[in-house]
Amino acid sequence: MDTTVPRGCIEGKINPPSSKSYAQRALACSLLAEGTSHLLNIELCSDALSAIECIKALGAKVEKDKENSLRIVGGLSPISDTLYVGESGLSARLFTPIASLWNAPITIQGEGTLRFRPMTMMIEPLRALGVELRDNGGLLPFTVRGPLGGGDITVDGSVSSQFITGLLLALPLSKEDTTIHVNGAVSTPYIDMTIKMANSFGVRIERNGYEEFFVEGDQKYIATQVNLEGDWSAAATMLVAGAIAGSVKVENISMLSSQADVAICDALIRCGAELISENDSVTVSKKDLRPFEFDATNCPDLFPALVALAAAIQGESRIKGIGRLSHKESDRAEVLRTEYAKLGVRIELSEEEDTMSVWGCDEIEFAEVDSWHDHRIAMSLAVTALRSKNGLLIHDSECVSKSYPRFFEDLASLRVDE
Repeated sequence: MDTTVPRGCIEGKINPPSSKSYAQRALACSLLAEGTSHLLNIELCSDALSAIECIKALGAKVEKDKENSLRIVGGLSPISDTLYVGESGLSARLFTPIASLWNAPITIQGEGTLRFRPMTMMIEPLRALGVELRDNGGLLPFTVRGPLGGGDITVDGSVSSQFITGLLLALPLSKEDTTIHVNGAVSTPYIDMTIKMANSFGVRIERNGYEEFFVEGDQKYIATQVNLEGDWSAAATMLVAGAIAGSVKVENISMLSSQADVAICDALIRCGAELISENDSVTVSKKDLRPFEFDATNCPDLFPALVALAAAIQGESRIKGIGRLSHKESDRAEVLRTEYAKLGVRIELSEEEDTMSVWGCDEIEFAEVDSWHDHRIAMSLAVTALRSKNGLLIHDSECVSKSYPRFFEDLASLRVDE
């Protein structure tokens, strides 16, 4: 599907989808819990739907309770020998250790670019915990057979924290205690999210910084009710839209959130946007903007939104952390450089400095651009279209369904006459 986003100003308020990162963690915990859990304010984006299919395959009973609410009867008792994780990297790395709790073979199967994203960080730690694993050369599909044991293991955390999340949620059900040593942990706010979610289901996880975690074995997950907060990754894109094209209030989010992408507020303040934070909302309005520097190493999903922001500002802005971008839905650093070049925005990449430099421009001409089947690229380009001369035509725009199915509708609802 192609979508044309015209030039325009925005004003108003939106309620973003719930955090898919929290949703996938809550779904996994609900599977592992004894009893019935209720997940409120859950957005059924494609990543959440993939996680739902995984927990159903692993034995959970999932019913729609009411609008945006699920009733989940937990219990790990697989009814299928295959988990289909779609294109969700988190589901792949989260449910592989959980599937390893079971004492029969289970295959984890992915789609699209996920089949080429690295999974090697899972191989040796799982084998060290007693799991039989067929690894397909470090790429999906993986086949695992447990039971997952405990012990003392070392994990490479330099590519992603998602596998650490999977271990932290699975190991409390192991019969033995486990100490996890992590080398080079990145995206550490997502680890905090994992521990927070596990705690809400009655499970204890101890950490010493982000280098060592202790997980007591033979714990029990206790069913509970979780009200999922709004997704800061989705909110970030809309807040950038407010900063460059008017004003927007995003509700059901808090700057006290554990989500990594709350860091967008720091970038917006640095560049001069007006930001007002209330208990459960953040409002951003356009002001005179200045170039900024920002380290996105621990929040790499912000890169596309940050590029849309930098593209609207005269001068050079610098964003650190491009080494985190090559194994996403696309090679995001190269894709951003390629697509924004069509708009007259110069982007340079320095592998040595791990930095992207963006030179904004006054006006963007009409262009046809491609999402590369990457939801965050599509949303970045759509926001940039607001300050173009004649809009942008975005190819493969339906990819936003991965995280924010109603993105284009919400963006259109904010449009006002210039």
